[in-house]
Amino acid sequence: MLNHLRPAFVLVFLMTGLTGLAFPLAITRISQAAMPFTANGSLIEQKGTVIGSRLIGQNFVSDRYFWPRPSATSPYAYNAASSSGSNLGATSAKLRDRINGEVERLASTGISRPVPADAVTASGSGLDPHISPAFARAQVERVAKARGLEQGKVSALVEQHIEAPAYGIIGEPRINVLELNLALDAMAL
Repeated sequence: MLNHLRPAFVLVFLMTGLTGLAFPLAITRISQAAMPFTANGSLIEQKGTVIGSRLIGQNFVSDRYFWPRPSATSPYAYNAASSSGSNLGATSAKLRDRINGEVERLASTGISRPVPADAVTASGSGLDPHISPAFARAQVERVAKARGLEQGKVSALVEQHIEAPAYGIIGEPRINVLELNLALDAMAL
């Protein structure tokens, strides 16, 4: 019986060492050498302090900033430890009520109908850092008024931050909200 168990234990320890230690360490070293910014979480720093990640949305609520799309994470918005969608289907009354509530809230802030879909729906992860150009354009008037800036300047800033689909075909044009708001802060200085 020992003749049967010994090879099994050797294989378990060998494969654990290879797939659980050696392979992850090798991939980590390769990624650190090839693309350190991405491998370290695409962190955005300002004056030596990390203020966010290019990959995870943040909950901007002030009228002085562009707002992100709703987040489905709990117990608070954009909780990276709780990444998930809401699991509410298209026929869900709870989802319909939440969307109608968001539409009304946005209408009360001056965003006119039709409201872009990403303005009232969460992404699959609940952490999406991007909004559509349509949602950003719908917020220009509010942001410009709150900051005392010309709408044309804020609108031009939005247009400068539109990212094309990956490789020109994958996905939709989008705007990273954190980067747009940082550029907005820099413009005001």
